[in-house]
Amino acid sequence: MNRVNVRLAARNVALIALLAAFSTAGCATEPEPQPVPGGRIFTLPLGTYTCELPGDPGGPAGKAQKDYEFHVVNASAYKSGGVRGSYLFTGATVVMTGGKLKGLTLHKISNGFLRQVRKDGTDGDLRCVLTSHR
Repeated sequence: MNRVNVRLAARNVALIALLAAFSTAGCATEPEPQPVPGGRIFTLPLGTYTCELPGDPGGPAGKAQKDYEFHVVNASAYKSGGVRGSYLFTGATVVMTGGKLKGLTLHKISNGFLRQVRKDGTDGDLRCVLTSHR
């Protein structure tokens, strides 16, 4: 190998080392992505959610609330009364962001069981239960 080739090889090694230093330095200085406000994003199981208010001691256990019934059709969409809408499920909170139920906020109690959230942030009487899948 002659002197010119040795100098070119040394220069190439130096350039590769410099590029490697820049690429790892860029990774180390970039900030971590911020978490989504409200927590991780989830989806509701597909199917129909039947909603009701508590019943009377001498009558049925619940009073159906047909105006609140909805059907989750995909990862972030539902249908209610023939109108398609969207929802956002973060942490333990489901917010209907579009459609007939826009503004309705629900609290996930367990899989397939939701409660309406009152304006003061406490759980309300309205409960919605997954009654059929798909």
